Parts: sequence; C-alpha cells; structure tokens
Amino acid sequence: MRSFRYGEYQKVIDFYSKELAKNPDNPSANYYVAESYRLSNRLRESLPFYAKANMEGGKLDSSKFYYAKALASAGKIDSAYSILQDLIRDSRNRRIQTRAKQELAVVKAQAAFTPKKNFYQVKNLEVINTAFSEYSPYFQNGELYFTSSRTNGKIYEATGTPFSDIYKASSKGAVVDAETIAPLPPAVNAPSVNEGCIAFTPDGNTMVFAKGNNGKRKDSGDVDLYISRFKDGQWTQPSPININLPDSWESTPAFSADGKTLFFSSNRRGGAGGLDIYSSAIDSRGRFGKVRNLGPSVNTVGNEMFPYQSSNGKLYFSSDGWPGFGMLDIFEMNRVKGKPIAENLGEPVNSPGDDFGFFLFKADRGFFASNREGGKGDDDIYTFVNKDPNLKIVNYLLQGITYFQKKDNSREILPNARVTLLDDENKPMESARASAAGKFTFKVYENENYRLLAEADGYLVKRQPFTTLGKSIPKDSLKELETTVTLDTVMVLDALEKNKIFVLENIYFEYNKDNIRPDAAHELNKLVVLLNDNPEIKIEMGSHTDSVASDAYNKDLSQRRANSTVQYLIQKGIVADRLSAKGYGESVPVARNTNPDGTDNPEGRARNRRTEFKIVDILDVPKSQPTEPNDDDDAAATDEKKDAPDEADEEKFFKDELEKERMP
Repeated sequence: MRSFRYGEYQKVIDFYSKELAKNPDNPSANYYVAESYRLSNRLRESLPFYAKANMEGGKLDSSKFYYAKALASAGKIDSAYSILQDLIRDSRNRRIQTRAKQELAVVKAQAAFTPKKNFYQVKNLEVINTAFSEYSPYFQNGELYFTSSRTNGKIYEATGTPFSDIYKASSKGAVVDAETIAPLPPAVNAPSVNEGCIAFTPDGNTMVFAKGNNGKRKDSGDVDLYISRFKDGQWTQPSPININLPDSWESTPAFSADGKTLFFSSNRRGGAGGLDIYSSAIDSRGRFGKVRNLGPSVNTVGNEMFPYQSSNGKLYFSSDGWPGFGMLDIFEMNRVKGKPIAENLGEPVNSPGDDFGFFLFKADRGFFASNREGGKGDDDIYTFVNKDPNLKIVNYLLQGITYFQKKDNSREILPNARVTLLDDENKPMESARASAAGKFTFKVYENENYRLLAEADGYLVKRQPFTTLGKSIPKDSLKELETTVTLDTVMVLDALEKNKIFVLENIYFEYNKDNIRPDAAHELNKLVVLLNDNPEIKIEMGSHTDSVASDAYNKDLSQRRANSTVQYLIQKGIVADRLSAKGYGESVPVARNTNPDGTDNPEGRARNRRTEFKIVDILDVPKSQPTEPNDDDDAAATDEKKDAPDEADEEKFFKDELEKERMP
C-alpha cells in the first residue's frame, strides 16, 4: 500500500488494526503491522503480529529473520534460536543465511549472559517525564538538556507521535526546576522535523545535535549532525557537519572528555552490521578529520549508539548486539590486560526494555533514558547513584614535551609536532598536536606498556617506549572519589639532514668476529623501525675499531662488521639500495686510545669501538603515516566484514524481497 511505501508506518498500523479487529488471524494484515512496527523502531511490538503472519513454504525469509530478532528482544531465546537455525539450513538466499548466522551468535551470547553485581540505585526523574518521550539527557553548566515529543502538535507519520524537540531546564544535578523547562530556539527546533540528541564541548562553546526525519518518505532516512558555535554572546546558525554522508543516518553525538574527538553513531557503508559508533578527530581550528570506525571492541552485527565518554576517559554506549537483557543495554568499556572489554552495567540500570543515553554529572551519579515498564510514558529519563563503597577513580595522564636536538647537543622546544600514543601492539590509540610550548597530553591506564611516536617536518620520526607498570596509586590510600595522577615524559627529535651521524649503542662483536650477536640484533631492530618510519633516508653503516692490531687488520675487520650489519638490515626487509657499508678501522677515533703518557686508555678504546649510521641522502618520496590507520587499514577492515551487509543495503535488499514475496 502507498503509506507503507512512503514510510507512514503509523497510518499502516491504524489501517490494518481495523481489519484485525474483525479478523485477528488475517496473515496479510498481521504482516504489514509487524513490518510497520519494526521499521518504526518498535521491534518488540511487532512480535504478536509476526507470529500470525503467514511465512510458511519458504516465503518471506526476511520477515522470519526479523521475527527471530523480535523473539530474542523479548527474551524468548529458544524460539529465536530455532527460527535462525531453520533459516541457516533452508533459506536459499546466502545473504539471509549469513545474517542469520551472525544473529545466532548474538542469541547464543545472550542466552549465556550473566549480569554482574553492582551498586546502582535508579529513580524515575518524574519532574521531567510526561506521557510522551523524553530521552538523551545532557547536563551542562547548571542546565539539563533533553529531547522530548511533549508539546509539538504535528505528527510524525512513521511513529504516530509528535515530532521531537530539544529542551533545557535549570538544574542542580538531578534537582530540576520544572518551571524553567523550555524548548531551544527555532534555529535548533525546526517545525515538522525531528531534533534528536545534543552534545557540547567541555568549554560549552560548541554544540552538535542531530536533526532529520520530516515525515516524508524521501527524507525519512536523512538524519544528520548539525553544529553551532557560541560567538558574540549568541549561538550561530546551525549548519550540517562535513562528516555527514548522503543516504546514511548520523546521530547520537558526544564529545570526548578533552573535546578533541566527536563520537557518533551511523549506518554508513563498511560497518559491522546495523548502527556502528564512529569517531572524528577535531583539530585546533575546530575542523573535523577523517571518520574512524571504533572497531570490533565496540561494534557488533547489531546496533551500537549513544556513545558517551566520562571525565576519566571511559567510554559508555548502548547496544543490542552485546550480551544483555534483549533490547538496548548500556555498556562501559573497561581495560583488562591492555585490551578494551565491553561490560554490561547490569540491573537496575539495564532492563528488558531499551536503556540508553548514559551521562555522568558526577563521578558516581548521572542520568540515562529507558522505555522500561513502570515509566510515565514512552521513553523516560532516569537518574542514578552508584553506591559502590570501593568506587575510587584514578585518572592517569601522560604529559610530555617535544624537543629537538641542536648541534651542540642542547635541546630546544619543538612546537606543533604530531604525537601518537600506541598500544603494546603498535596500534594507534590517540593522536595529538603538540602546543606552541611543545606540550601534549594523553589518557593512559595503569599497568600497561605503550609507545610514543612523534613526527614533524624536517625531523626524523621518533619512537620511544613508555610504561605505567609500577606507577599505580593504591586505591586504599585514596581519600577522594576521583584523583588525577600526571606522569611526565619528553621526546627529543633529531633534524633530518645529510651527513648527520648517529652512534648505535650496545653493538658488540666477539673478538676477531663479525657475526651479529643477540644483543646487537636487539639494537639493530630499533634501526629497522627507524628506517621503516623514515623511508626517505639512505644511510651508510660505519664500523670503527680501536688502535689495537695493525691498521690493515682493523680496516678489514671493520669492513666485515659493517657488511654484517647491512646484511642483517636487508634480512629484516630494508631495501638494499638504501644501505651501504664502510669499515673505517682506527682512522676516525672519537677518543684517545692511549693516555698522554703512553699508557693504555681502556675507556677511550671502548668509545672508539663503535657502530654508526650516517644519513648520506634524503630522497623525495612520500612518507607513510605511521601515526594513524591508513586507507588500506580501512579497506582491510571492510574486507573482513564483507559478509556482513551494512544496514542500508540490507534494508533495501529485504524490502525488495518483500516486494517479490508480497502476500495477497
């Protein structure tokens, strides 16, 4: 019917409900009502209608799949499991089979889910809630912002409810002054358009909010993010952000704790399944950088949305793809042995309904939204307190300064270097641009190993290790609820210039031998990393000896040792034409081999027995980007997920299937 094709799902439900009142078992009417509930994000309401829709004889495999999802969302795991197994075995469509296999894994995890114990206490924020929908709470500078469909008289035909607007009210934490509740200005709340979630930078000078869905079918999937900045005492006219994509859904924005990253949810191509959470770094001029999928530690074949990062850097989000109570549950990302782990917050924060929009206004208390039973309306806002007696939060910050090494070996501040924090597997965690004073800061975690990578034009890329092992503060010694510990480091970069010489420490050889010892190999491996990070340089490996033995002997020995180091680097993948070897023998001492009185000088001879590399040429080649995943990484991630259709393609496919298999 026309209303179904144009996304006016509530009209479809109302129309066929009249038919079902006369004939409750009408398969066609049940089918349309079930699909309309699902497509308007009311999956659980679709369940009794799917049960009566005629889906036998191999028809409507796509609807069978969503029937299984509805069963799982209602906690009917065994029934969902059985239908998914039937689809995997009997469906002739490989795409539906693949999706059913993925959903079966989710259902198995849900069946094995055991919620953890917690100390949360929750309460309906009755002063805010109405019979309509209130959700997406955000507390900022003594004001509580939220989204609601309470007073907008125009109806959104997809759901049959009023369009939603963004409101704010004066509030002292969870104590809200109901007399001050008011919608935001028309520049934000446009008529006949759904406004969604809102987020602010920590300084309160930038806001981003979601807007879309004017009720017309051609625009029903068009939800975008808009930005406004506070200038000259007022907010600028909101405008779309450049990270929006045509024909995709972008919503539920949240800024990182430091305001340097925007998180949001999207169903764009290349995701893990339905809605995924993405991030975009924000530069010093407020521009949004390349969008990154947060990856499998967060995103699943289900839906992940409503990201939020607390002041201590912990990420919270809602998901129906991780093990939980059936619908959207709230999860927190914890780190276990350096790996991010998604953990369900458990009851009473989560429930069999949708639970989402987590926000902390203090370390132990905050808000979230839920459509659980017992509320005042559709979605309600709840407040919570975490009564955990052992709740002590320690924020570890790594603060550093970038320098460059001058020719006299003194240091000078190097501003604007790009610094990246890498995990123990050399995977980028966070990047930052050093300030004019060379300062940079990263959030780190206790008992973990890291690597720092710094790069700047005209300087060699520099890597160095950093660890928090042994630097933790015992929690039983803490008196405050939240404590910040700052750890310090420095990064010293070397100028990229011809004929610059670097001495390699700890490159030792056995007496009269040129083979690479294990301790020397360890040092040469560091050089391999440097050469990979700096592909534009060609180097000469130079070997030097002291003055013991003849000059000819030392020249030959040093040449053999230099050749060995070059061969080792080639074996490690360095292109041979970037390398040359030269044995200097005893001809270029850096210290006296003997004292002025002619006696032996062991310390001087030790300094002379050295291995160096010298930059002999600087090529004009593009440098790789070791600080961030490149496009190939994104492509590889997409290849790994190519069996998982993205939501937009999947929805179109299933709708095409429904058109083919239309019931009479």
